[in-house]
Amino acid sequence: MSKRYFVLQKDGEDTEHVFTSNKLPRAAALKAANRGFTDIVLRERGTKKLHLYQGSRSQIDAPKGKPDWMPDKIWEAKILKTGIKHL
Repeated sequence: MSKRYFVLQKDGEDTEHVFTSNKLPRAAALKAANRGFTDIVLRERGTKKLHLYQGSRSQIDAPKGKPDWMPDKIWEAKILKTGIKHL
């Protein structure tokens, strides 16, 4: 399967943020939420689809077997798909 590209939209216009995913738009939405975006509208390149998500992130404790370079607190992203809009 080829790589899929999703462009983040704000106020109906494309932004400079492009997220990639090999399979699902959910992975691209998680990347956007992890960077602090809350109202996530992803336009899939090459199609006429908009994927709509609500995102949030929170700090949690790092896992017990974490590597030395990982900080004690890490960000965890959560998303909820609110729909698909066809252009």
